[in-house]
Amino acid sequence: MDVEGEAARILAELRGLADPVRAENERRYLKSTFVHIGVPVPALRKVAVSAVREPPARDDLLALAAALWTVEDAGRPVHEARMAAVEVLVKRVKVLEPGDVEVAERMVLDSASWVYVDNLAERVAGALVLREPGLAAVLDDWVADPCMWVRRSALLALLPGVRTGAPDLARLARFGDALIGETEFFIRKALGWVLREQSKKDPAWVANWVEAHIRDVSGVTLREAVRHLPDGDAVRLTAAYKAQPR
Repeated sequence: MDVEGEAARILAELRGLADPVRAENERRYLKSTFVHIGVPVPALRKVAVSAVREPPARDDLLALAAALWTVEDAGRPVHEARMAAVEVLVKRVKVLEPGDVEVAERMVLDSASWVYVDNLAERVAGALVLREPGLAAVLDDWVADPCMWVRRSALLALLPGVRTGAPDLARLARFGDALIGETEFFIRKALGWVLREQSKKDPAWVANWVEAHIRDVSGVTLREAVRHLPDGDAVRLTAAYKAQPR
């Protein structure tokens, strides 16, 4: 693969799809300091993954992602280039090796928004953990990381196992215990999301976990966690939450 050529082609095609109005609206929505071109995600994804239509060599894949991730315009990162970097990794995650979870971690640390973090966490790191269960030990470090986005990633990386019916319930319970006192909205929301997805497979487990933590759970987490529970459990747990002194 001509990595530099492909990165340049992707960026040129994205610039050709520029929508200044969309760019400004998106920048405001994301509260971003990056340069925004204004390309819808489906169109961006189509342009990005065209570079890896055939599975590339691992080194080429990583080099392409790095080249896109580090694109700058007037000294500022380019949002769509970073999104493209994530998309190529997601598309060809099977090419990656277990140790490449460190690449995902570095990108998360260099992220400034959920818009990059969430796919890196679930569809790159989480996919690697699902393929190589022993790799989940990395998440034990992530859940205690000083960086809020890395802590969020520890939770979201559990989602592939939840979605495929092979949840790591021991870690979900442990991570929930570790993070339930968080005041960060993005942590509270992520915990609720993972519990919500688990409730689609095993509502009793989620109901029991929430009930045991009703004094400490946040409203954000609770609302997501009970969303797909049976009506009786959702009503009971919501009432119990509201009855707690705050």
